[in-house]
This record gives sequence, C-alpha cells and structure tokens, in this order.
Amino acid sequence: MVELLKKIGLSDLEARCYLTLHEEPGISGYEVAKRVSVSRTNVYSALRSLTDKGACRCIEGDPVRYDAVPIEQLAKHLQTEFEQVTKVLVNRLKSPPKIASSFYNWQGEKQLATTIHRIIANAKDFIILDIWSEDLHWFEEELLDAEKRGVNVILITIGECQTLLQNIFVHIRSDDWSISKLRNFSILCDSHIALLGGFGGPTKLSALETDHPSVVGMLKTAFYHDLIMQHIEKDFEAELLEKYGEKYQRILEFYSKEKGWNI
Repeated sequence: MVELLKKIGLSDLEARCYLTLHEEPGISGYEVAKRVSVSRTNVYSALRSLTDKGACRCIEGDPVRYDAVPIEQLAKHLQTEFEQVTKVLVNRLKSPPKIASSFYNWQGEKQLATTIHRIIANAKDFIILDIWSEDLHWFEEELLDAEKRGVNVILITIGECQTLLQNIFVHIRSDDWSISKLRNFSILCDSHIALLGGFGGPTKLSALETDHPSVVGMLKTAFYHDLIMQHIEKDFEAELLEKYGEKYQRILEFYSKEKGWNI
C-alpha cells in the first residue's frame, strides 16, 4: 500500500502516516509517531503536508487529533486536480513541430513498462502487437483497457495463450523454436509510433521507440503479409501441405540447400 500511495504523490512517511490514520482515526500526532516509529518532529511535518494535500483532517482540541480523508474522496480530489493541471499544461506547452523522426532507446524493466503504458494509453485508433505468448503479460492489462476505450487491438502471438483480448492470430510454435533465445516483439500504434525490442537472451532488456515512417511501414507490411497468409493457410491448408510439406519445408530446403542461402 505504501508504494501505491507514493505513486499518487505521498512521501514514504506521509504514506505510512496516512495508513495509520486510516486504521486508527482520531489519534494525536504523538500516537502516530509511536506507531510509525519516527520522531514527532518529522511526523508533525508529514501530517502538515498531508493536510495541505487534502489527505488528512485536523480535529481541534488538546491535543490536536487527526483523521485520514476517506480514500474515495482523496482519489477523486487528486484525479480532478491532476486533470485540471494537465489540461493547462497541454494548452500552454504545445509540442513544437517535429523536423525529423527520432529514435529513443529504453533499457530495464521500469523504463520499458513506463514506455509501454504511455504508448498504449495514447493510442486512438488501433494497436498491433506481435509477441511471444509468454511475454504477453507485459502488455495485456493496458491492451484490455485500450479495447474498453474503443481502440481496435490486434494481437499476434507465437504460441497459444489465454487472454480476454478479442482479435488474436496465433502462430503455432514449432518444436525446434528455442524459447531460451531472444524473443522479439513489436508494437505499432495508429500508424505513427512503433516500439521494437526483445525479452530473454544474453542482452540487457531494451527496446527502441520510433516514429520513423520506414520502420512504421515495415511493421504494417509485415502485418498485412501475416494477415493474408492466415487466410490462405486456413482456406488451402490441405493443398499447401501436399505441395510444400509441413511448415513449408520444401520451400525452405530449396533455398537453403539448392540455392545455398544461409539466412
């Protein structure tokens, strides 16, 4: 709970004081200090700050006692305040026109999780995610929220998965595909923003974010090919298997053995 309260703007001590008052309303600053095992000076400072933030209320008397503002009221207050502030910022800090496309590198779990959340939260029309099934948990909650907003979410997975998402295309995983190697993923939002990276493998967790039209175009083309092949394989499964073998093995052997292509 402390970590969640810190996410809405409370310090560690403020969060602990708030939880104490939530569990035991109407106690003095001295009693709060005893329960959180922090000096009274620091606790009284935290209580003043909580009062300024609208998170607790004073009950006049000798001694002064404190109550935690109910979390429902506090959440509504902070949400309204956040919306008002961000509205002003968006109006006053208009983004300057971009001269050229950019590439941004994100490393580590925290940076990647924050980037995923931001990109999906700002999608308006569609999201295409191509990912290994065991890595879907990185995106699933945000994608479900996007669907609720009316965004068209298209999921392409390597391997079967259990999910409540509506539009799913599954690539059956071959036995010779090793999940110990780097598992690449890509996400495309609104034909504008792309994020590419990989999980697992020897490299540090990282991803590349870009709005470069060439990268966006390549991901769209790959998706169109994927979509078309899904329909062709469904409609002509028997014919394709007879002519090219399982998983197009005869085509692959032609280029690898007869042509000598080692790709």
